[in-house]
Amino acid sequence: MEEKILVTRSSMPSMDEYIEEIRDLWESHWLTNMGIKHQKLQSELEKYCDVPHAILYTNGHLALENAIAAMQFQEGGEVITTPFTFVSTTHAIVRNGLVPVFCDVNEVDYTIDVTKIEELITDKTVAIVPVHVYGNLCDVGTIQKIADKHNLKVIYDAAHAFGVQYKGVNAANFGDASMFSFHATKVFNTIEGGAVTFADDSLVQVLNDMKNFGIRGQESIAYVGGNAKMSEFQAAMGICNLRHLDEEIQKRKSVAEHYRERLSGVDGIRLCKEQPEVKHNYSYFPVVFDGYKYTRDEIFEMLGKENIVARKYFYPLTNDIECYADYPTAGAQKTPVAKHTADRVLTLPMYADLSSEAVDKICDIILK
Repeated sequence: MEEKILVTRSSMPSMDEYIEEIRDLWESHWLTNMGIKHQKLQSELEKYCDVPHAILYTNGHLALENAIAAMQFQEGGEVITTPFTFVSTTHAIVRNGLVPVFCDVNEVDYTIDVTKIEELITDKTVAIVPVHVYGNLCDVGTIQKIADKHNLKVIYDAAHAFGVQYKGVNAANFGDASMFSFHATKVFNTIEGGAVTFADDSLVQVLNDMKNFGIRGQESIAYVGGNAKMSEFQAAMGICNLRHLDEEIQKRKSVAEHYRERLSGVDGIRLCKEQPEVKHNYSYFPVVFDGYKYTRDEIFEMLGKENIVARKYFYPLTNDIECYADYPTAGAQKTPVAKHTADRVLTLPMYADLSSEAVDKICDIILK
């Protein structure tokens, strides 16, 4: 049977490299609780991202939940965010007792439409949670100006943006905090994992308390925290993968360029434009089929019949799923650009080792 082409495939070091990295865990028997691998990865990430602080988590969702909780907003406060995202973003807001207010996206890079944020601000608004999408960065300058004007916190869902830079500044440095996902499907993975990056020294203790039951010593529990610690095995995978990250991104860039060569300039097929002054990570390759001879769903089915797995990402919108139906700003019709895009977008297979032959096969099916 012909091998299936998945929408993504995890980047991994050689088995020998990973075994060598975890070898000393068999000597120490220290498998979790912020051991030497955890500490090493944290230090290396702070250096790589050029950010004062990076707190590691067992997954990106808990990292975002904790980042929001650390701001200590009053329950019932409103948070302006985008529905064009994975449901984790909205869940993290709601699970903190806050109310999501959905803002539409722009049709160029699918990030939050900064021209529509201020009209959604009320006396209950406490924060903005924008989402960097597909490695495309939000308009961080305008968002910060709006936040400063209205005294709001900005917490970025940067799950897609690890390694991305704007004007030489790493994405980890924008807003009051940024959350990164290190899930197996991401450009950089720790098997499962995540991190919160920030500059405010006062958040270090709070976030460490939150992820480790509030424990500050053998007989001191200062905070009602949970358990969201990254294990030593996760951290070891991250240490290995970070060594190869730049090479992996370069390989992804070659895949993206090949897609662009084949699919650019085709009527009814819309590709994301490269953002000016942004160093991209090529995390996804989204294609919007808008007026093409086949619909998005038809393309999805045709690829599937050839053992090629694409993804309707993001679909449905989070303001159009049942658990948010009763929220005041729910309903995809209120965010028409996001709805139009979600109904037509397909992310094509994208990973570092995707062959040119595979890209050609995918493009041939789309263009046939």
